[in-house]
This record gives sequence, C-alpha cells and structure tokens, in this order.
Amino acid sequence: MSERRSYLLVDGENIDATLGQSILGRRPNPEERPRWNKLLHFLEDDWEQPVTALFFLATNGEVPMSFVQALIAMGYKPVPLSGEGKIVDIAIQRTAEALLERDADVALVSHDADFAPQMTALAEDDDRRVAAIGFNELMSGDLRRVPGIEIMDLEYDVEAFNTTLPRVHVIDIDDFDPLDFI
Repeated sequence: MSERRSYLLVDGENIDATLGQSILGRRPNPEERPRWNKLLHFLEDDWEQPVTALFFLATNGEVPMSFVQALIAMGYKPVPLSGEGKIVDIAIQRTAEALLERDADVALVSHDADFAPQMTALAEDDDRRVAAIGFNELMSGDLRRVPGIEIMDLEYDVEAFNTTLPRVHVIDIDDFDPLDFI
C-alpha cells in the first residue's frame, strides 16, 4: 500500500434513514444493515491505500457502547456527538474542510446534498480522489454534480449487504438476468 491515505466519512444516520424509509419502508432488521467492515475493506482494496474510517453518530449524551465497540473492532474511529441541530452533518462538514489541508483522498458515505460544497472544494484538487457512497438511485443530484466525483453503490459496488435489498433501479442490459424477475 502507498503512503497516501484515504478518509472514509460515514454518515450512518443518513444511510440508516435512507435504507429504512426509502428502500424497506420500515426500520431495518440487524441482518438488513450494511456490513461496515466490508465497506472499509472495499475502499482499501479499490483505492489501494490505507483508510482512516470515521463513523459519525448522534447520541443523547450516552455512548452506545456495544455499537461503538463493534465499530472499533472493525477498524473504525467512532465519533459520538451531542448537541442541537444537525450535529452529524456539521461534524462531517468540518472534517471535510479540515481535509482540504491534507494530501489525502476522501469518500463520503451519505446521500445528503448538504455536503456538496465541501466535496466540491475537495474535488478541486486534481490529485485527490473523491467519492460518494450510498444507494445510487437515491444520491443527491448536488453530490452527483461534483466535478470528478466517483459514485459508488453500497449494495452493488461495495457488496456491503448479506441480503438482497428490494430496490427498484435501472439495469444495464448487459447485467440483466431474467431469472431475477421470474
């Protein structure tokens, strides 16, 4: 692996809400949630460099220890936050802005348009890779319009799920298998 580093910024709240509201129509069961370790390994392999994985989560002043311990065991740095407003968004935006000063690549795991200005600023460095990871059909148009951004699908590209999700999406004819529908 090279000296260069990637930063993985995970908006777990956004992924969980999108999965529950837009795909499943209910709260995800544990087996339907992403395997976060698969995401970390995917990015390490795909970008061929070490990854610092930050998982931002809103708390009510209490650290969800079992989840935090699981994240740590997978190689993530949990960032438990408290406060008023969109605290996870604020923390990710500040982190992305701080990364402007680092010689590093950045992957954001969120669908949220609120991050487009920071991702655009990061993408202005032609030597930096930037990516948005989530559900392709639900990705913000503002994130899609970031020049040079890579859009990666959490289920299809990353293969972060142990189950097939009930998604409706456009299928490239070369990937179409009628057995999936009959």
